[in-house]
Amino acid sequence: MLRKLRVALAVIFILSITALFLDFSGCLHHYLGWMAKLQFLPAVMASSFLLVAFWIIVTLLFGRVYCSVVCPLGVMQDGFNFVARKVKKNRFSFVKENKWVRYPVFVLFVVFMLVGLNTLAILIAPYSAYGRIANSLLQPVYIFINNIFAGFAERAGSYSFYGVDVWVKSSVSLIVAIVTLVIVAFLALRRGRTWCNTICPVGTFLGFLSRFALLRPVIDADKCKDCRKCERNCKASCIDIDNHKIDASRCVACMDCLTKCKFDALRIRNTRFRLNPSVLAFSDERQVDSSLRSFLATSAMVGVAAAVHAQEKKVDGGLAVVEDKQIPHRDVPLKPAGSVSVANFSKRCTGCQLCVSECPNHVLRPSEELGSLLQPEMSFERGFCRPECTRCSQVCPSGAIRPVTREEKTDIHIGFAVVVPDNCLPYSEGVVCGNCARHCPSEAIIMVPKPGADAVMIPSVNEERCIGCGACEYLCPSRPFSAIYVNGRTHHVNAR
Repeated sequence: MLRKLRVALAVIFILSITALFLDFSGCLHHYLGWMAKLQFLPAVMASSFLLVAFWIIVTLLFGRVYCSVVCPLGVMQDGFNFVARKVKKNRFSFVKENKWVRYPVFVLFVVFMLVGLNTLAILIAPYSAYGRIANSLLQPVYIFINNIFAGFAERAGSYSFYGVDVWVKSSVSLIVAIVTLVIVAFLALRRGRTWCNTICPVGTFLGFLSRFALLRPVIDADKCKDCRKCERNCKASCIDIDNHKIDASRCVACMDCLTKCKFDALRIRNTRFRLNPSVLAFSDERQVDSSLRSFLATSAMVGVAAAVHAQEKKVDGGLAVVEDKQIPHRDVPLKPAGSVSVANFSKRCTGCQLCVSECPNHVLRPSEELGSLLQPEMSFERGFCRPECTRCSQVCPSGAIRPVTREEKTDIHIGFAVVVPDNCLPYSEGVVCGNCARHCPSEAIIMVPKPGADAVMIPSVNEERCIGCGACEYLCPSRPFSAIYVNGRTHHVNAR
């Protein structure tokens, strides 16, 4: 029964977390956002000491429950294993722990995180890796299917669905997502939980703690008939029937082995204190440890709701082909309001790209710069950061973007506009424009007479008023480069 409960909870978690990355309406995070913040590495980066302590205590009590229930990358590997088991059963065997790869990778990960090389470390972070797969591979497919329904709904006079642009936010992120998926799938199909027990830093850390777990599977040598069925079905390859031992550091508490043993030789035992074995005999469906059941049952209470919000659709209003805008060079990258500073954002961001998936204005996209690779940055070719939108700050699980209110956001200056005279129509052609000044929400841009030509009005930027929303850059008619662009601030300035 516990195995069925574990599988049910794992399915709920992976479907809910995937839904967070697929949702473009912005409503699901109100109900499911806590699942992203429950992830181990984002909790560490957000300095959520209570949550980190919670997972440490759970691991010391029950083993690596986190890896088999909460971690989406781990559950995805179980999905691959389920498919492979349909093709070939009893395909695993005991393999010794690869310490010479497992622990050096973990040490390098910690060192990279401490010295600020997050962009290299997050490549193997489990939640971040799954987030990139969901954002780069699954969300475009989901939106494409949504657009098909939106087309039928429009013909039927219904607005239950609305179309959304499908576009590649970052070619580098797409390649990384594909490579990660291929590697994880290959290892899962061939060797089960190899990624978790050799490469994953969270798995290594929790694996070390699970060596001291209070409750874990134990083989009763007197009852064991050496049939090896448990060993051949252990996706972690941690059951050694020859010595009747289980490597607790690699066991992910999936409980598959308990259901495979027909001789009642495998049970969850208290390895620290002597208790009545019948209390912990998980092989008997009538006797289940109340603490573990309570923990798992509480986690199962998830409310799921979805609603579709109307979203503005930009059209050019003419028949002429409009040349796409190009990303300008920015001396300082733009980070969302709530990031505090570029350094703080880089230090805490795990590159999960949940904020990229949730951004309704198409402003956020994964960086392709080596120093901030895969971490989100802002650009305004497809939209601008509306002052009333705070969605990215609400969904960030790692604290890289701190929650801000709408009122607070309008007072945070993340950048300032810079005019490029050679691209500006009033400068170069002497025509009337002023589009940037008309749409500036903070009134930081005014039109002033051009020196030597009083009849021509050119834009002038008051940097102290500019909040860096990018409305001017996005709405500038100059192509392919805007005549005005936003440069980021190293430290965000709060007007109050």
